[in-house]
Amino acid sequence: MRCDVVAVGTELLLGQIVDTNSSWIGEQLALSGIDSLRQTKVGDNLDRIVGELRDALARADAVIVCGGLGPTQDDITRDAIAEVMGVALVRDHDLEDRIRSMFGSRGRFMPDNNLRQADVPEGASILDDMPGTAPGLRCPVATPDGEKVIYAVPGVPWEMQQMLTGSILPDLRRRSGDTSVIRSRVVRTWGQSESGLAEMLAAYHDELEETGRCTLAFLASGIEGLKVRLTAKAATAEEADALLADEVRTVCGVLGDYVFSVDDESVEEVVVRLLHEQGLTIGAAESVTGGLITARLTDVPGASAVVRGGVVSYASDVKFSVLGVPEGPVVTEEAAMAMARGACEVLGCDAAVSTTGVAGPDPMEGLPPGTVWLGTCVDGEAAAVTVRLPGDRDRVRQFATISVLNLLRQQLERRAR
Repeated sequence: MRCDVVAVGTELLLGQIVDTNSSWIGEQLALSGIDSLRQTKVGDNLDRIVGELRDALARADAVIVCGGLGPTQDDITRDAIAEVMGVALVRDHDLEDRIRSMFGSRGRFMPDNNLRQADVPEGASILDDMPGTAPGLRCPVATPDGEKVIYAVPGVPWEMQQMLTGSILPDLRRRSGDTSVIRSRVVRTWGQSESGLAEMLAAYHDELEETGRCTLAFLASGIEGLKVRLTAKAATAEEADALLADEVRTVCGVLGDYVFSVDDESVEEVVVRLLHEQGLTIGAAESVTGGLITARLTDVPGASAVVRGGVVSYASDVKFSVLGVPEGPVVTEEAAMAMARGACEVLGCDAAVSTTGVAGPDPMEGLPPGTVWLGTCVDGEAAAVTVRLPGDRDRVRQFATISVLNLLRQQLERRAR
């Protein structure tokens, strides 16, 4: 089974909106064992949309077309699909009532042009999942190679995602005749490069290539870390989950301290959980990160029980007067350690992290951009390390944030052993 993707919208071609939908759809198709070999973007032009859909159907068994299902004049995906099917658009009165009801339940006036969304290519069916006023469509198309199908979904990401997972993927699996179950687990890491992780897992990867029991992929996810995704297929979900549990243990054993969590837990969630478990409170003294650490910690539900607060000591004199940093250079190991100790004293917390460095674009104190000192203080013991972080100003600040949280995570896990 092959399913290609067509994204509709002139705004995608102009770069006004980044097409994240196609990449997400492609990932979900791959996880479901469905080949997707081409993704295309096309503007809001009827002839060009029709041409792209016909080309895609000539290559693939199914096509997912995303966008152009709204109520405005440039929403012409329905018209293009009807032309490809060789049918007319017909008003679905049940769908019309449903759209009216949605507006009524929200206490909103419904413009008449919203009823265009109830016009459906004759012979198409409405997807069961309909979180918004734009319906998803399942459209059978007769071709010289047999019947194929176009799925039309709205461009609003959360609406599209609900339709894909709830209706389209199960339908594609039924059409493919594949009744097996595909599951994935994600090992989340920080502190090692993608190439470094690949080198560490090289022998394991070769073994998987020989046995075929699961697949391994590396996903660079910015401030969320580097992810190692394991995917397995089995007759039942229970068998796939059991297989993946063994593989996850193997990968974690190889990567060791670089692993901060498995699946969905972020590094800040791990830190907050460990603080809860150990009965500790935390504070932050931030210079280069300007409050990003405290923001990430306080995003975690339950953080109020462990997070005391943060001091954004951006100016040198604030470091001296508030945190008790000795006067002198402020981008040093000594300054980072003093900031962490000062945070513990000022905020009355058991543990603290600190950052001081050069975000760029210009050097400071003779140090190049990306030079950052990361400080911690746990149980009265202060420590600091220096890192050289890549990228522009924003990347340096974001990478410093996850780096110092991961450093504290490692210390708290050692403390618990």
